[in-house]
Amino acid sequence: MSLGDDGYGGDSRSGRPDDGYSTLGGTRQTRTRFADGTGGDGYGSRRPARSSRSLTMVVGVVVLLVAAIAFANMGGGSGDSDSSGGSGGSKAGAAPTAATGTKPVTGKNGTIASGFAHDEQGAQSAATNYAVALGSAEMFNATARRGILQATHDPAVVERLQTDLNKAYSASLFKNVGLNEDGSTPSGLTFVSRTVPVGTKVIKQSNDKATVEVWCTGLVGMAGQGSTKPVTETWFTITENLKWVQNDWKIESSNQTEGPTPVTGDNRASTADDIAGAVEEYGGFTYAR
Repeated sequence: MSLGDDGYGGDSRSGRPDDGYSTLGGTRQTRTRFADGTGGDGYGSRRPARSSRSLTMVVGVVVLLVAAIAFANMGGGSGDSDSSGGSGGSKAGAAPTAATGTKPVTGKNGTIASGFAHDEQGAQSAATNYAVALGSAEMFNATARRGILQATHDPAVVERLQTDLNKAYSASLFKNVGLNEDGSTPSGLTFVSRTVPVGTKVIKQSNDKATVEVWCTGLVGMAGQGSTKPVTETWFTITENLKWVQNDWKIESSNQTEGPTPVTGDNRASTADDIAGAVEEYGGFTYAR
């Protein structure tokens, strides 16, 4: 997820400082096949499935789960908590992932979509777009991270979350994902951290609160010649407890879990340059339920 072309800006992520949040992020385990070759770009040789899966687990958990840890530390909600604040909330059934045709928003807060409808569809659209922003590379930049948190969260929780995430996005975390200790990207490489929503499900819904699960796949790693941490895919589910604040849905608390994770296909892995080019050339979307 990037804050630029994908509608979320232009900085760097952290989502997962992991835990990401970058305020906000996810994690998953998968196997990655690497193309045949003798190059040293981190993509050129085939590796055992177990080794690839291990790399994905380490990088994914570290980079995509920062938010979940931060929320847990601040007493955030869990996937089975009653975000409606009591027995008064209704529990919505799972809805198909087909689009409704209703426009998701009419405006934006900075570079992030805003102005979601005060209904179930609006809550799902908000949760989806917020997951993308919180899982972006911009989360690894302190200034951009603060802006993302302010645009996606209830003002009452922003300051504490910001403090927790500043600690989570540490020099050791940056090193684990291939960044320099100050969070900058090494020369000649492209840092990749994107979250791609697959579907949403409303768990609970009341007039001013909603609990929404967003099933996602993510891309995490460093693209470019000489990368020792190639871009890998992860699968995770983010549970967002939303509250109607200042005429919009905002995140009150959040957590994430691994999976559901599909069986990895037999697609041949692209070169480091191809991945870096794709990240720079392909933008994201504003998601609607």
